Amino acid sequence: MKILLDAMGGDNAPDANIKGAVSAINEVEAEVVLIGKEDVIRNKIKEFYGKEIEEISPRLKIHNATETIEMEDVPTQAIKTKKDSSMVVGFNMLKQGDGDVFISAGNSGALLTGATLLVGRIKGVDRPALAGILPSYHGRLVLMDCGANTNCKPINLLQFAQMSSIYMHNTLGIESPRIGLLNIGTEETKGNELVRNSYKLLTKYSKDLNINFIGNMEGREAFLGTVDAIIADGFTGNVFLKTTEGLGKLVKKSLVESLMHNIWTKIGSIPSLPAIKRFSKVMDYKEYGGALFLGVQKPVVKAHGSSDEKLFKFTVKQAEQFVKNKAVDQLTEVYESQTNKEKMSEIKEYIAELEAK
Repeated sequence: MKILLDAMGGDNAPDANIKGAVSAINEVEAEVVLIGKEDVIRNKIKEFYGKEIEEISPRLKIHNATETIEMEDVPTQAIKTKKDSSMVVGFNMLKQGDGDVFISAGNSGALLTGATLLVGRIKGVDRPALAGILPSYHGRLVLMDCGANTNCKPINLLQFAQMSSIYMHNTLGIESPRIGLLNIGTEETKGNELVRNSYKLLTKYSKDLNINFIGNMEGREAFLGTVDAIIADGFTGNVFLKTTEGLGKLVKKSLVESLMHNIWTKIGSIPSLPAIKRFSKVMDYKEYGGALFLGVQKPVVKAHGSSDEKLFKFTVKQAEQFVKNKAVDQLTEVYESQTNKEKMSEIKEYIAELEAK
């Protein structure tokens, strides 16, 4: 197996990318290929570790790419013009079978555009989406879409629910994942037009598509362990994701300050340190890696733009599991089945009839 890592993408590139790959190399079985400016990567490795890359591990490689897609670049234009950028080179290697999964923390728009245009959508998927993983009570929570599609239609949210259900069943081993629709209330009449119509579609077709739809889900209920995945358009999902991450940081920071307030709180906290460490681990979003871009023909993982060494390490380990569990293969099999094609055709005809009224 070969994991392709964009060494030049992200706020902390290339330092965090390189350090994360080195930290992960002895915890994965795969070969890890750092894609980017070879001279820069080699010099950084020598600076950090006092060794050549070949001395660190025979499974750690470099593939030269002379250009970088910057955060401020226009996505479509960057993909078309920067042919030798670390991101475009990575996509082409993935498409040609020179890698099994591609990771980048770079320009989100360019990553999603490149994945769709260069790698290609799975036939039958209208819009690929990002499946992010968050902590939940005694488990994990998938948030889909967490930032790929800011404007959606009901058919998109229906497919997000189906893709997340297939992904969680085959990759996370959940027999019948509970799928909730993110809304401002649990009643079917609540929400904007997109959410109300999506609720109708999910209610009508969830059984036909093997979706265990449990209804609308308010944000405050998302982490209580009563749902396995929540569905939203990319704009709402991204706001929810970043608000959640910010709240987690606030809780951890406030807890530490409270425990370190004075000598007595410090002494009193000593017996609780194991429990505090467990709590901190659960609340740390870095433990959950990146978001898999579901709906494209090969595994593509979007890492946080602000990823540090720790997050890159976990994302590399997570990417290996995506490939081993054949997350994309399982999704492709369902969407290319004649049964699913016929059902999607029926659903789109139903939507057309509703829109005509």
